[in-house]
Amino acid sequence: MFGGTLWSIVLRFVNRAAELRELDTAARRGGLLVVFGRRRVGKTRLLRHWLDRHGGSYSQAIEAPLDIQLQQVRSDIGPLPSEITPKTWGELLELVARRPPPWTLCLDEFPYLTEVDRSLPSRLQRWLDHELPPGCLLVLSGSSMRMMHAQFLDRSAPLFGRAGKLLRVEPMDYRAFCSACGLAVDEMDSFEQFACVGGVPKYWEFIDSSNDVVGLADALYFGFAPFMEFEPQRLLRDEQINGASALAVLEAVGRGAHRPSEVAARLGVPQTNLSRLFAQLVDASILARELPWGESSRTTKRVLYRVADPATRFWFGVYSAHRSRWPSYPVALRRRLIHEHASTVFEDHCRARLPGAQRYWEAGLELDLVAPDPEDGGGLVVAEVKWRRLSASERKTVAAQLREKWSRSTIGGRGHKARFVVLDATSLTEK
Repeated sequence: MFGGTLWSIVLRFVNRAAELRELDTAARRGGLLVVFGRRRVGKTRLLRHWLDRHGGSYSQAIEAPLDIQLQQVRSDIGPLPSEITPKTWGELLELVARRPPPWTLCLDEFPYLTEVDRSLPSRLQRWLDHELPPGCLLVLSGSSMRMMHAQFLDRSAPLFGRAGKLLRVEPMDYRAFCSACGLAVDEMDSFEQFACVGGVPKYWEFIDSSNDVVGLADALYFGFAPFMEFEPQRLLRDEQINGASALAVLEAVGRGAHRPSEVAARLGVPQTNLSRLFAQLVDASILARELPWGESSRTTKRVLYRVADPATRFWFGVYSAHRSRWPSYPVALRRRLIHEHASTVFEDHCRARLPGAQRYWEAGLELDLVAPDPEDGGGLVVAEVKWRRLSASERKTVAAQLREKWSRSTIGGRGHKARFVVLDATSLTEK
């Protein structure tokens, strides 16, 4: 850090072993592979890393008129069997198909191309069906979750069912973060830094292992022209979710209005007016929709929403709410606000370790984690999560309180066999 500004560094490539295996398998089979995931999650880095090892051509689409887009792709992919300058996608695809096989071609940010030429998916459908040589692989990648779903998962879309694999690139976990950034897994400050940036590798480039979490937050969010200043607006733009209403919903959820009725009340609109917007934000993986463990959306109206990504959650829950006053806060208050935010991320971290884990709540009662017990096929794990290191006596007290809450809960009265667990900061080292 220099003068209150964080300088980006290029981190070594870590993790993504499963994704690399899928890419290798797709290359052997040929055909179409679709790669998607939210912006900055590392799709481009993954594809470039794989192509450097495997071989192939790569082009990142630009937002430009059709002739410039075609010129860019033509320049990026290298020699073609003719010097002709293609004027349409049909001409370019014909030239690509005439290259000596086998080959791999990756077109990144595919939605930019379809926005300019709406006929491109239909052209690609015919090309894939009739002209793609055997053993050749076309990779289409994109950051807009909603647009990629519309192109490849909508049954009415021309490219529906054409992909041999749809590979979703997810945010990486806490251990990968520590490995990439040179931080100790068992340190609470390491996890609180992770809570500020989440599993998005692009944000990790601003981590300085000699800095603490307050310094990271100061520079990345609250400093002069901070990198994260307009990040939610960029996410919404990528997903083509426009208007002030989306930001207003995220502000309300980020500041603690988790029920649809609470959000509607804060915005002063009927709850029904927000249904479509909630659905769009969930489809884009910006909001997460939660139900109590064991309940179905068909049988319950007890729905909660939360901001899914830790960094975006920090933006709305801490940065937006405190940015004007943050410079005047003492370090202890800044640290407390970060700690409170990290406690929500730690709960997510604990639930992610157990398949099927969810929260459970009813009137006057909440259980942090309920999941099928991997050690007892017919039982449940019920856990209380505390974002601090508990002493032996504190752990005993928390465990007793957890059993008492379970005994009062509706699901606790259904005769489920339960194993009670207290998870605190000492569990950071557990896999």
